[in-house]
Amino acid sequence: MQEEKKLEEIRKTRLPNEKELEMFGLVIQMHGSDQVKVACNDGKERQCRIPGKLKKRVWIRQNDIVIIKLWDFQPSKADIVWRFFGHQTEYLKREGRLKGLPV
Repeated sequence: MQEEKKLEEIRKTRLPNEKELEMFGLVIQMHGSDQVKVACNDGKERQCRIPGKLKKRVWIRQNDIVIIKLWDFQPSKADIVWRFFGHQTEYLKREGRLKGLPV
């Protein structure tokens, strides 16, 4: 029963939408209240912001895999839009979707 539930959660794993400037990232450093430094899968490090909507629901820690959305007017910065949990991260690693991240 629990294995079925895990498989169902994995199938529903959110992936970044390239058309909307989203990509995978790895949180490498916390900078304060809502600022973090993220290593992105394109090889760059970006200063990212945790929006209030996400900040109130999910705790983001160092070494978490996240989806970031680049700012269209300043691509050196981004917002975090999604955080993956442990079993989702393992699934993404097995599928080879985290290429370019220092995982």
